[in-house]
Amino acid sequence: MTELNTESQYNTVITRCKELFLNKMRDYGASWRIFRLPSLTDQLYIKANRIRSVQTKKVSKVDEGIESDFIGIVNYSVIALIQIWKGVADTPDLNVEDAEKWYDAVVKKACELLECKNHDYDEAWRNMRISSITDIILVKLLRIKEIENNEGATIASEGADSNYFDILNYAVFALILIQEQTK
Repeated sequence: MTELNTESQYNTVITRCKELFLNKMRDYGASWRIFRLPSLTDQLYIKANRIRSVQTKKVSKVDEGIESDFIGIVNYSVIALIQIWKGVADTPDLNVEDAEKWYDAVVKKACELLECKNHDYDEAWRNMRISSITDIILVKLLRIKEIENNEGATIASEGADSNYFDILNYAVFALILIQEQTK
């Protein structure tokens, strides 16, 4: 990646997100394994919509910034991709160690995608506003909803999995930008 140290920043953000994911696994087990994809899409939508609402209103009445919602978007995107790869379960069927392996596999593929896109787009995301990233995430979620409503069928578009990967990476970009703004 570039001299801006994107790889290191990406890994720092992912480490933070993964730590929360694993801690929640220890608290709740793999209860998320019963989520069907439309439910995960809606969970992601709730997070992204809250971010947009706070950005628009410039005030939050819930004592949380938008950073925690972007972390949630990363983790719910990982969960959605695990569900696509592994299939939805009727009961929590993963222990912490196995869930971590799945998490790492998803993030590895997301990072590979990031490297390719950063090469082609010259890290254009670094010049984006966080509010624009939020809008892109919301658009991608609306696209996934349409794909789900069409039972996965697309004519000229990527599938839901590609959109989930993009959402994951855009949320990481937003978290990197937030960290840079607070330095």
